Amino acid sequence: MAGGFAKLLCLLFLAGIAMRLTLLAVPPLIPLIHEELHMSETQIGLLIGLPLAVFAVAAVPGSLLIARIGSNLAIVAGVALAALAGAARGAAVNVWTLYVAAIVTGLGIAVMQPAMPMLVREWMQARIAAGTIAYSSGMVMGATLPPAVTLPLVLPLAGGSWRLDFVLWALPPLAIALVFLLFGPKRRDHAVAVVAGARSRLWWPDWKNPLVWLLGFGFGTNSAPFFAANAFLGDYLASRGQPDLFGPTLSALNGAQIVGLFVLIAMVGRLQRRAWPFLLFGPAMAAAFVGFIFVSSPFGIIVCAALVGISTSITMTAVLALPPVLAAPADVSRTAAGMLTITYTCAIVIPTLCGALWDITGKSWTVFVLPFLCGLGLTVIGSIAARYPSAGEKTSGLGVSRPA
Repeated sequence: MAGGFAKLLCLLFLAGIAMRLTLLAVPPLIPLIHEELHMSETQIGLLIGLPLAVFAVAAVPGSLLIARIGSNLAIVAGVALAALAGAARGAAVNVWTLYVAAIVTGLGIAVMQPAMPMLVREWMQARIAAGTIAYSSGMVMGATLPPAVTLPLVLPLAGGSWRLDFVLWALPPLAIALVFLLFGPKRRDHAVAVVAGARSRLWWPDWKNPLVWLLGFGFGTNSAPFFAANAFLGDYLASRGQPDLFGPTLSALNGAQIVGLFVLIAMVGRLQRRAWPFLLFGPAMAAAFVGFIFVSSPFGIIVCAALVGISTSITMTAVLALPPVLAAPADVSRTAAGMLTITYTCAIVIPTLCGALWDITGKSWTVFVLPFLCGLGLTVIGSIAARYPSAGEKTSGLGVSRPA
């Protein structure tokens, strides 16, 4: 029994890694891509934002696909597509072909994302927080590894070629797809999917449900600042005459999320439907972006980057733990799809606007204004979502009262 539980945790962890590995292989290479393809800051923002736009557009069709083929197969297909398209970015001859490859990469990841809350609900109904931490930890590791090891290890292994670097980063997700295909509980997953489909054909999000919007904007105000920081830190530091800080700062931004994992593991019993992650780390994130603008010392900049990383890690897991708990069992997938549609709409619009503000004003610090506002929004929206009544509580008419 314990072995089976551990296996499921490992599978969720690996799936989480695959959801971020190909996506976060881009930021360390942005200065090289920027120089070779002669991209503007707005185009850089769009390069980061395009896969996120696909997340938004494809989340609902992904929910339908999950209902048709089951969560396991949807994840395998999504990982394989993201890996192959991620490698194809290395063949880009101009910014437009790079965009096409980025879009297809995003499509593969978008197929996976609505499946994860569904798998947690199906596999670990009694331990949803543990399952959510497992795959969100994988997402953190997938986001941490490329920024941490690309410049010192993978890029030299690729002979300094950002094109070959993309190919190398596609190999681990392909291996994960194979592991998931071989060891995922396919029969159980398929049976659950068939029963769920027989009971309900619901897959389109209920846009009239306030929960969908609360979760969407809550996750959006978490994700958009993280992607904006990854996209612009390199050029921002270069504009201040500190390009040598790019590697350490990017590593701190993404690596500090691992520290957040230790906090989550220690607080697993006090995470589910609690407001404290948002009340504490929303303001911390906002303060970190103010620090980027006003702090000039290398140590201070690295600390601000680490604070953004820790804040996004903890609040991301707190948000992702909510759909399996708050939505009715038959609605988990479509609620997650609606949440992701809103989330990644925010995540493309905000980084693109950040780059546009820089281009329009000519002032590099303006790139962090919107992420600062997102930190404040996360504090309020996340706290409300954490205290929102579940579908079962609404049906029974019972109110809920819980500590922060």
